[in-house]
Amino acid sequence: MSGQDTSNDTDTISRSSSKTREPSLYKVILLNDDFTPMDFVVELIMKHFRKSLQEATQIMLNVHYQGQGLCGLYPRDIAETKVFEVNSHARQSGHPLKCLMEQN
Repeated sequence: MSGQDTSNDTDTISRSSSKTREPSLYKVILLNDDFTPMDFVVELIMKHFRKSLQEATQIMLNVHYQGQGLCGLYPRDIAETKVFEVNSHARQSGHPLKCLMEQN
């Protein structure tokens, strides 16, 4: 009894040729209202979206003059978190400012 197996038992590893897709991005948007102070909106944008004073001011002006302002594009989970945090911050501060997300 030789105990040696002379058959060629090699396993073939096949790789899928499917490509990984980038996750869908969502727009996080602030909506205008007639009550939330502009300086509060600027501070909120700087805090929650890490924008500079200049960027936050431009977004606030878009909200004020165009009715909405784009704060950023994020994967779904992050966008949902941003919307929740911004809406919670506004409510806790007594402001009716609304933030929402929509698929890009």
